[in-house]
Amino acid sequence: MTHHAHSDRLLTPTRRQWLGWAAAASCAAAGALPGEAAEQSSPPPKKAAPRPFHLGLASYTLREFPLEQALAMTRRVGLEYICLKSFHLPLEASRDQIAKAAAQVREAGLVLYAGGVISMKDEAQVNQTFDYAQAAGMKVIVASPVPEVLPLVERKVQECDLRVAIHNHGPGDKTYPTPESVYRRVEGLDRRVGLCMDIGHTARIGADPVADVRRFADRLLDVHFKDVSAATPQGVCVEAGRGVLDLPGFLAALIEIGYSGVVAFEFEKDEKDPLPGLAESVGYARGVLAALP
Repeated sequence: MTHHAHSDRLLTPTRRQWLGWAAAASCAAAGALPGEAAEQSSPPPKKAAPRPFHLGLASYTLREFPLEQALAMTRRVGLEYICLKSFHLPLEASRDQIAKAAAQVREAGLVLYAGGVISMKDEAQVNQTFDYAQAAGMKVIVASPVPEVLPLVERKVQECDLRVAIHNHGPGDKTYPTPESVYRRVEGLDRRVGLCMDIGHTARIGADPVADVRRFADRLLDVHFKDVSAATPQGVCVEAGRGVLDLPGFLAALIEIGYSGVVAFEFEKDEKDPLPGLAESVGYARGVLAALP
């Protein structure tokens, strides 16, 4: 695809850039900046413009770690928003247990904005999920409801004023493989029922995350952000910037459409030791955002 080639050109430094960086590093080590004598009065660099969305974490990334440790790791990589998976806050938890976990998140300096991905196969599961989200003070349920319960999901959304973001799961998902498959199911429903775009799964099934974020902007409620080794069903999660996705193009498109939700990192690799790869991915995304016009 052409955007891959463009991305490669964008991300591969030229020899001149490498030499410039090397010169900067050398001058910095000597206590001076390149051209300092000639440019004493140069203006300070501009700060990056504020973005309309927040960076957060899908806690599936830290599935091998207990809640307290997962919260500390989230803070360590500089993220402030978190979506808890059932590993960290079981759906079956009592209201007291949920309240205690939500307080733990707040005390760690984080915002518990969502829970999921949560399956909803019948009325009991829909009711349980909404009770759980309300008890935790969540604003978004990231979900995979069977189509038969969507009318009930819409009613609950209207009663509870929560958003339900349906997650596309790529080649293995018969119901919601692509963002478009979600969109077609929800386009006639309350606007608070929408899409959680997993950009890795989107690419693995052959769809284009950059094009789809524009096509389905009016229903985009959440994002799972990652990179993959190949835009095929065999593609696996890799550190952001090391794979095939046009992540600069995707982040630029989010800004273009005025997306104001959370971009949640979901780093599925190295589950026993995810922190280095997660930190690299967060740093990469922050660097891209700082460089975007």
